[in-house]
Amino acid sequence: MRLVLKPLFDSELPAGFEEILKAKLAGREVKTGDTVEIDLLGKPLPFKVLLAEPSPLKVGRGTRVEFSLGEVSEVTLEFERDVDRVLPFGNGIVVVLGDEVLILNLMGQKVYSRRFEKLKEVKVTENKVVVVHGNKITLIEP
Repeated sequence: MRLVLKPLFDSELPAGFEEILKAKLAGREVKTGDTVEIDLLGKPLPFKVLLAEPSPLKVGRGTRVEFSLGEVSEVTLEFERDVDRVLPFGNGIVVVLGDEVLILNLMGQKVYSRRFEKLKEVKVTENKVVVVHGNKITLIEP
């Protein structure tokens, strides 16, 4: 279990502050995207939850707390069928769902979709997708 937090205030955090924060958040449920506050010496300290793994996450002894100054973007895509393979390439990702090849751009938006009879193999290069089906090869450049 992992919790990545971004401080929403200007102050350097001392070494070991992760353990103090974990103790203050113990038993609380947090989700990715939430803002949480802890009270320290009578002052509320806000943190943005950049990543809670899993989300929602109940903070406990086994939770690893980390700090980050950057942002984390998370997108979950759900398909009607189980995903067989995912192949990243320069322009996006290829998702293989049985006999269907789906190409998504780097934002997760569909660029191309086609079912291939007798689908055997899918390979990617830097900017092309190669689909082997039956006795044919189809080259796709999204």
